[in-house]
Amino acid sequence: MSGVDADVRTEYLGADSLLYAVDHRPWMPPDGPWIMAQTWHDLAFLHYAIEPGVLRALVPSQLTLDTYSGNAWLSVIPFWMSNVRPPGVPAVPGFSKFGELNVRTYVSYGDKPGVYFFSLDAQNLSAVWGARVFYRLPYWHAQMKIGLPTKQEPGPVRYQSKRLHGPKAANGMPEFRGAYGPTGEASAPKRGSLNAFLVERYCLYAWNRQKLYRAEIHHLPWALQPAAAAVEANTMAEPLGFALPLEADITHYARMAKVLVWPPERLK
Repeated sequence: MSGVDADVRTEYLGADSLLYAVDHRPWMPPDGPWIMAQTWHDLAFLHYAIEPGVLRALVPSQLTLDTYSGNAWLSVIPFWMSNVRPPGVPAVPGFSKFGELNVRTYVSYGDKPGVYFFSLDAQNLSAVWGARVFYRLPYWHAQMKIGLPTKQEPGPVRYQSKRLHGPKAANGMPEFRGAYGPTGEASAPKRGSLNAFLVERYCLYAWNRQKLYRAEIHHLPWALQPAAAAVEANTMAEPLGFALPLEADITHYARMAKVLVWPPERLK
């Protein structure tokens, strides 16, 4: 994969076996077939507490903006994915492995809490346009360089991303540059905790042409590790009208998650 060191980690198990682990979910996965499998790697969760009124103005009124202890939250999440494929089809070189950088907040519709994406920057142009058309998500093409630690050269993940087209920051295209890595042991978030509020969500919402959509996802409980991040530049929130500090309020790392995705449904 362009921009990722040769020593990549591509662990993968049968996708359908994930569906046997559902006790951690707040609701059961859909009865219909999933349409996309993905494996996410080397995620940094950079979480920022935001005054709710700031984000409420940016989220469709049909969605409830979720808060925790009076704060809304915005997260910037750099990672890379592999094994992106529909059921019964092997991963395709050049399409199934690429970097992605998400900016999201936390919302609910009815009794289903999920995530709402302000932007999703991705390294693969085909994936960008496919996701924009099918999932109605605000994907943008970005130039990325991702350096992974190896046995010979251990250390943090080094991540660079700069958007190539789409909404701009104050001084050009939004970009992220930094290094991050775990500093402690992995554990699953406790139910009711802020960590669970931020990561244990099993659907996404999209707003496109005055229509609201929801897509269900499934994965095992997150194994979060406390993390440190040295961020040199982060202008990913500037197209929304505000800047983020270089140091997040909460930083976590997750090594890998295997994910199933269902087709979007339009909500009334």
